[in-house]
Amino acid sequence: MTVDTYRPRRSVLYIPASNDKALAKLGSLACDAVIIDLEDAVPPADKAAARDKVAGILANREKRCEMVVRINPLASEWGADDLLAVAKTEPDGILLPKIGAPRDILEAGDLLDDNSVPDGVKLWAMVETPRALLNIGAIAELGRDPASRLNCFVAGTNDLVKATGVLADRRYLMPWLMQLVLAARAGGLDVIDGVANDFRDLDAFAGECAEAAAMGFDGKSLIHPAQIEPANRAFSPAPEALAQARAIRDAFARPENVGKGVIALDGRMVERLHLAQAEKLLAKAAIIGA
Repeated sequence: MTVDTYRPRRSVLYIPASNDKALAKLGSLACDAVIIDLEDAVPPADKAAARDKVAGILANREKRCEMVVRINPLASEWGADDLLAVAKTEPDGILLPKIGAPRDILEAGDLLDDNSVPDGVKLWAMVETPRALLNIGAIAELGRDPASRLNCFVAGTNDLVKATGVLADRRYLMPWLMQLVLAARAGGLDVIDGVANDFRDLDAFAGECAEAAAMGFDGKSLIHPAQIEPANRAFSPAPEALAQARAIRDAFARPENVGKGVIALDGRMVERLHLAQAEKLLAKAAIIGA
């Protein structure tokens, strides 16, 4: 995603569509995006009623916060009705769970197109199955085609643990998470790390956010408002990084360096690719107010 189209997604908070108390606090939250959940957090008996509430929730949305709705899998008894009902409310995005192949994205996009849903309604995809990981390159390639609407990946780490039987320890998830980041970058997509289940241990959560930021993730999916501030901090440019970016920009702007491809700065070789990275970082920092 280019700076021109950049939207910060440092903190992406799940809120069950059936949780009125949590929904009432939407306007006071400092997260970059909210995912209104119709899937895991809503029991089967409540799914139809939760779907009916989405229109009211989105009618009062705040423009500063990106609003996404996670529907039930299209293959489920609720999925197709979820997709069409949610699409009518024109959220910023619709999160598709349990994807496995490019066809899952394309079928959802076709349904939106057939019902004249505006192009501004994007598709997000949960990567939470072994099949999705095996097909992740082909799925990510859809990000290069605006007609697919694919805009963002979200890691479903709990479901990956369940589906594979791997120990619930991030050390064993690392290869898959890095594969997901690599695919997202190849497809020009944003990518959001999975949730941390212990929302009371904010020190451990901050460490997990720092780790995810270092891995290349754009943000973290959250399950509690207390996690918003640590996530925003971890995925914002550090003061040291901003200072270095300004130094690189200023160095290339000096008359003696105009037109040079490589310069020396503080004993380091700096190329124009570093200038491009610096300018991108500074532009993103300006957008989020860092």
